[in-house]
Amino acid sequence: MKAYWITRCHVHNSDEYDEYIKLAGPAISIHGGTFLVRGGKQIELEGGPYERTVLVEFNSMNEAKLCYESSEYQEALKYSENSSNRHVVLVEGIN
Repeated sequence: MKAYWITRCHVHNSDEYDEYIKLAGPAISIHGGTFLVRGGKQIELEGGPYERTVLVEFNSMNEAKLCYESSEYQEALKYSENSSNRHVVLVEGIN
């Protein structure tokens, strides 16, 4: 069953967060993630403020979790800890 990695993010240090992006994209891709949404225009209707949303599709919840826990992604994550406020969730799809 497909799984989705959803990140809502507010960036407060774009230079440092750019380093996260440089490392995170390839780390997610090599672990089977397919980006469906990566930033872009959005309209906040409830909650927030998160000006950035990312949606990644994986073949399974296990694949998504292993990606998040991978050494490649954990290295990238170091650059987001002090440069952003994030809400990250892995959710199982319905099909």
